[in-house]
Amino acid sequence: MKYIYQFLIIIVFSFVGEFLHWLIPLPVPAGIYGIILLFLALEFKLIPVHAIKDVSLFLIEIMPIMFVPAALGVLDIWDLIASNWLAYVILIIGTTILVMGVSGLVTQSVIRLEKRKKHE
Repeated sequence: MKYIYQFLIIIVFSFVGEFLHWLIPLPVPAGIYGIILLFLALEFKLIPVHAIKDVSLFLIEIMPIMFVPAALGVLDIWDLIASNWLAYVILIIGTTILVMGVSGLVTQSVIRLEKRKKHE
């Protein structure tokens, strides 16, 4: 029953994100609204982390399975993308390196801020 309750919390934020996507005329995916709202609720301690921790860990564990339909979709349209495969590979590698670099810099900044707060 605990897992159903935790999953229900995440689903509620997802539905609120869907509603905001319908309500606000911005080109932002509904999932992003839901993730931001869930993050804010966790950050401001409206929801304790333990309230969704077990289901969150489970969802992270099965995340690779969620990419299978997307990979199969790429196989379906391979004829369309085969002529530009090199450009796609370069784009994927470039954006991966960019995301890794930005994530590392942001993480280092957060760690430095936390260290400063502890020393003050």
